[in-house]
Amino acid sequence: MMGTHSLNLLPKSFRPTLASLRPNLLRFDSTKLTSCRRQNLGIRSVFTGIVEEMGHVKDLGLADHGGFDLKIGARVVLEDVKLGDSIAVNGTCLTVTDFDTEEFTVGLAPETLRKTSLEELERGSLVNLERALQPVSRMGGHVVQGHVDGTGVIVSMEAEGDSLWVKVKADKALLKYIVPKGFVAVDGTSLTVVDVSDQESCFNFMLVAYTQQNVVIPTKIVGQKVNLEVDIMGKYVERLLLTTSAYNTPQAKKG
Repeated sequence: MMGTHSLNLLPKSFRPTLASLRPNLLRFDSTKLTSCRRQNLGIRSVFTGIVEEMGHVKDLGLADHGGFDLKIGARVVLEDVKLGDSIAVNGTCLTVTDFDTEEFTVGLAPETLRKTSLEELERGSLVNLERALQPVSRMGGHVVQGHVDGTGVIVSMEAEGDSLWVKVKADKALLKYIVPKGFVAVDGTSLTVVDVSDQESCFNFMLVAYTQQNVVIPTKIVGQKVNLEVDIMGKYVERLLLTTSAYNTPQAKKG
């Protein structure tokens, strides 16, 4: 548990977000940060992008160990949880460090805050939650690693009947992996892309009524960030083509 070290000492009028406390979090020993990055290089868990439930942020703050703790209220994902398990929070794979029957705690590294939209969270924020895939689980969405590639910004949300169109602006470095009718994970939700506009650097998708009731995206507003993870298959193909091309150059053949 986080105890009295976090935000209880702050004025009641102060509503902290991860962004407001981020400067303190970044005062880490560089060796610890390097170690953390190395530990995350391997694929330890896989998700499907099918959100199991929406949890809510109960507390967040600096921890005694010098890092940052995030406490989330939940029910479904706690049914069989164990210490060290991975849970995707808005599409970000995080490790459970403490839990009871109503809540669990995860730690956040500086790199996680830099790469994701989790820095915008505050007490009461809703978050998408999904446990890691098990060998006997059904693959209802697509392969999601929980390794957020970057963030996008919601630029429009328009209703059509009981469905909701959402347009997201993304960095061109990510947009190249996003294709019409392809998969993309937005805040950890597996979604099918409808259209991609290279000129606007945007893509859009549609949320049906059921999905709107079970994920956090509709609770956000234009201008807010969302976590993006592109389909890993596109990266593998790009890497394979680049490597093959490099080996086929005249210089490589001579070597």
